[in-house]
Amino acid sequence: MNKIFAYAVAALVVVGFTIAMLVFTGIIPGAPGSNQRSGVIAGAPQIGGPFTLVNNKGETVTDKDFHGKLMLIFFGYTFCPDVCPTEMQTFTQVMEALGDEGKDVTPVFITVDPARDNVAVVDEFVQAFHPSIIGLTGSEEQVDDVKRKYRAYGKKVDEGDDEYYLVDHTSFTYLMGRDGSLQTVFSYGTTPEEITKTIQEKL
Repeated sequence: MNKIFAYAVAALVVVGFTIAMLVFTGIIPGAPGSNQRSGVIAGAPQIGGPFTLVNNKGETVTDKDFHGKLMLIFFGYTFCPDVCPTEMQTFTQVMEALGDEGKDVTPVFITVDPARDNVAVVDEFVQAFHPSIIGLTGSEEQVDDVKRKYRAYGKKVDEGDDEYYLVDHTSFTYLMGRDGSLQTVFSYGTTPEEITKTIQEKL
């Protein structure tokens, strides 16, 4: 299987998974339980929970370290060619738009590729966007655990190359409350303006 075909298959998998999640959570107009909104999924069940990971400064952290503030969480990987940098730029625009209100919001990037995304790599990645963004990595087991709890997907595409490969992953952004409970899930492509407005309603 050549790489172009593999990447095409990977893209179809991501699209299919995303559509399934959108239908499940009611974001697609006309789907059962749809709330008719194009960018925000509200009330998705059983997402979130306790986790232990390592931040981009090399410190072990748990979910409790983030309680007391709202959290914007995105699952991705630093070698991602498009979706992840785009969402981190969205995080930057949101934090800039929030201004002083941003002190009550913690944007978080969680890698789904811990094999390559060590502490130093994650730190360089998040610092390229906004100083408030916290990057999290960990062991394969730790990352798999937090992925399960957030119903996030991440899988290596090209098993034949240990250095240069893509990773299929979900592209939702989770907004968690001050107590760690799910507030809202934003679909990929939700504008910074809409995310900012939703956050302000939760502050």
